[in-house]
Amino acid sequence: MKKNNFLKTILCITAISASVLSAKAQDSNATFSLSLTSDQFFGVAPSAGVEYKLSDKIGVSAYGIFWGAGTAGAWGNWTEFGGGVNLYLADGITLNPNIGFTFGDLLSKGATSGQLGGIAGDGIVPNLFFNVDKPKFESEIYVGYYAPLRDEAPADASTLAYLHYWANAGFKVSQNFSAGGHFEHLKRTKDDVNGKLDYYQWLGPYVQFNVPRVASFIRLSAGPELKNGLRAKDSFYKLSTGFSF
Repeated sequence: MKKNNFLKTILCITAISASVLSAKAQDSNATFSLSLTSDQFFGVAPSAGVEYKLSDKIGVSAYGIFWGAGTAGAWGNWTEFGGGVNLYLADGITLNPNIGFTFGDLLSKGATSGQLGGIAGDGIVPNLFFNVDKPKFESEIYVGYYAPLRDEAPADASTLAYLHYWANAGFKVSQNFSAGGHFEHLKRTKDDVNGKLDYYQWLGPYVQFNVPRVASFIRLSAGPELKNGLRAKDSFYKLSTGFSF
């Protein structure tokens, strides 16, 4: 896809979305969320999201992830932006499919040119969240596939693609505390030079502290790595916090 065509497509989608949201925003329930995650692979990754609830059954959403704040600074200040719909399937159960786009050099250039090589339209990210939030039970499933939008890799390199997914589930001891288990896997699914690779796969417990009054939380997840293609298997840990209003 040519750069100009990609930028025109993004601007067109943005303009259409803005007009729809402008027409519906006054009648919808709008929310904003901000979160921050840190782990030993991606480093620090802030993210933000907005949702405009159009009815009891559906909302439209947009999100952004600032991957460049951590390890992804080496991938052309990697950035992800996208949007989708939030489907309210039942009380406390939602499904949120999205289409995202990446900006940087990881997918289309094969992470070969560093911070000065980032491009708009580096890749496309179909992804979805499935969430359960019941009085005594919580769960989240995420699946995202990161694919290149074009091939701008040097002759001795390759475009790259990745599959990232996780699943967790826990018991709410009270409104302020919950605990459970977490499984996560990041796999490189395409590299015509170096082949496929499991970057990490781990399983472990989590503990989470909540302040419902201000819709905020802090969560620590940690556990042993089941598979790691970069080094000997070791432990993995992730710290997350956020709030919404």
